[in-house]
Amino acid sequence: MTGRIVAAALMSAILSFVVAPWIMRLAKYIGAIDLPNERKIHEGMMPRLGGLGIFLSFLAVSLFFAEKNSQYVGLILANIIIVITGIFDDTKGIGPKMKLLGQFLAALVLVEYGFRISFIDLPIGPSYLFLVRASVIATVFWLIAVTNAINLIDGLDGLAAGTAFFAIAFISLAAFRIGLLEAVLLGSILAGAILGFLPYNFHPARTFMGDTGSMLLGFNAAALAILGMTKSITLISLVLPVVVLGIPILDTAWAILRRASRGKKIFEADKKHLHHRLLHMGLSHRNTVLIIYGIDVALGICALFLQSLGNVASWVVLLLIAALLVTFVIRLGLATDEIDK
Repeated sequence: MTGRIVAAALMSAILSFVVAPWIMRLAKYIGAIDLPNERKIHEGMMPRLGGLGIFLSFLAVSLFFAEKNSQYVGLILANIIIVITGIFDDTKGIGPKMKLLGQFLAALVLVEYGFRISFIDLPIGPSYLFLVRASVIATVFWLIAVTNAINLIDGLDGLAAGTAFFAIAFISLAAFRIGLLEAVLLGSILAGAILGFLPYNFHPARTFMGDTGSMLLGFNAAALAILGMTKSITLISLVLPVVVLGIPILDTAWAILRRASRGKKIFEADKKHLHHRLLHMGLSHRNTVLIIYGIDVALGICALFLQSLGNVASWVVLLLIAALLVTFVIRLGLATDEIDK
């Protein structure tokens, strides 16, 4: 099975790399172009349909390698909804409500096909809070939240794609440690597709993956995390993806709080995210992305470490990680508007 996983990942990476230039031409032909403006970093027109190439590579390779069970069917159907929503946004430009509707419909499809967050592991003793009917709400909320967390950090060349790659890679490693090989296979295929795309997307980028890609990767990271919960009712089965995705989740949460406290629309784009703060400190575009990659890797390693600890110890370490992240956020001023001053 391990050899099959490696072969699938390599095939996906190669296919994604080969397909990307064709998708760039298609994006220009149908008008999926990102134009520069006052809140964007890039200059000049940029094709932004790269996420379609990632999806097509994932679909083709997974059809060849993956088991065609109900969860796989549900994942592909949900992905099609996400991709169609993204393509409309990348070509026509749709509002946040329409994007949210697409995400909501895709999440409901996954729930219908067996993707559920059915429990919460309590910190004291072998005690679990089973969500029963609330599991649908919890699952839909988780899928939409992570989808938008990745979507909202897509502000620098290679940032969202790289962050999603590390998140999916570490979630797959955690699944491998508990024997969820089908989740590992799907995660590896998607990670390979991202790697094949990154040479075109890393600074200086020749293409963007657009909302088609950022929503696709966020949605699948959340979905694969749910698959990783199905055999292990432990703290880390629920918390690990939160730790791995710590940067986009915290950055998004702070952005929502910051905008809401000032009476702004919570999905209104601004230049006050973590990557904007690092650029404002004088770091180069490339170094800013590499620093965030480093944080992603450090959080992924912490998440795997948590997987090896007992329940109470996991909570203690988790609280320490949370305190460090919050301190980091406050020191950078992510909760303020001082970058504009």
